[in-house]
Amino acid sequence: MTASSTPAAAASDIERAAPLRDVWYYAAPGRCLARGRTLAKTILGEPLLLGRDRAGAVFALRDICAHRGMPLSRGRFDGTEIECCYHGWRFDTAGRYTAIPSLVDGQTFEPGRIRVARYPAREVQGNVWVFFGSDPAGAPEIPVLPDLGERAPAIIETTRLDANIDHAVVGLMDPAHGPFVHTAWWWRSRGSVHEKAKAFEPSPFGFTMMRHAPSRNSNAYKILGGQPETEISFRLPSVRVEHIRIGRHVVVNLTALTPLDDRATEITTALYWTVPWLTALKPLVRPFVRAFLRQDRDIMTMQQVGLAHHPSLLLIDDADTQAKWYHRLKAEYARARAEARPFVNPVKARMLRWRS
Repeated sequence: MTASSTPAAAASDIERAAPLRDVWYYAAPGRCLARGRTLAKTILGEPLLLGRDRAGAVFALRDICAHRGMPLSRGRFDGTEIECCYHGWRFDTAGRYTAIPSLVDGQTFEPGRIRVARYPAREVQGNVWVFFGSDPAGAPEIPVLPDLGERAPAIIETTRLDANIDHAVVGLMDPAHGPFVHTAWWWRSRGSVHEKAKAFEPSPFGFTMMRHAPSRNSNAYKILGGQPETEISFRLPSVRVEHIRIGRHVVVNLTALTPLDDRATEITTALYWTVPWLTALKPLVRPFVRAFLRQDRDIMTMQQVGLAHHPSLLLIDDADTQAKWYHRLKAEYARARAEARPFVNPVKARMLRWRS
């Protein structure tokens, strides 16, 4: 077992590294945006106004009026135009100002020249994503989950983590913390720890743990019956997808991390399935999802006490190899965008072994 050759450098990189910008980030569940409604959200430290117009299309604007800096989320939205609560300035969902009530005849100020910054926004399978940057071309695509069509999640839960995006992502892909953090009768116990070996391959802007039978100490899979097989993929900037197949049915778990600012990250888990009888168990499944997220939240809150002292951090093989891959993927993507060249995946196919 070998450790990272430069643990201090790895620690400082995690503390200093800025989140990627030229990427799509998970913004909100689509069900949070009814027609004619808006939602204020901070992502990457930027104030956003998410909304859905009368036709059902989603949009995202900077939540600041260009006139006097009033949050536009404090105003009114009629499904077509947003009105600032301070002076009644109005603009459309593309960010173009359409009216300035204080103007009188003969004044030549043209509201059409003023814009609120607009972010590309898309809704895919019941989730709203927002692009931060200048050009979505060549960026990692929004994940489209196979075998599900356009259905929305059956269960969706969101929790705030007091951690920056890098620590949150490393925690998301950490294969060894389960028996210690997620100890439960329905998941794992410390006594169930055993050696595991999983095959990994590079995949678009990330890597994939190839399809396999779940580990014998993963009790939650047993409720599905049959002989489930699972495949787990990660892609930039911060999305994990687990695709479980049981015969002709599937269960899919999309987990997305959204950087709110440099000290906080939001984690969202969206569960989909085609198994008919699972729908009846939804009230029983939801508390387990919440408990899982709460355990991750609590352990990261405790971790911040130590990280406040800026310690040197250690990454080992093979349990932390996925964390190493994440940092290499992120660095390569940032370089590729800066140099206006294609992204080259630094991950190589290999077998990883660890105990959990």
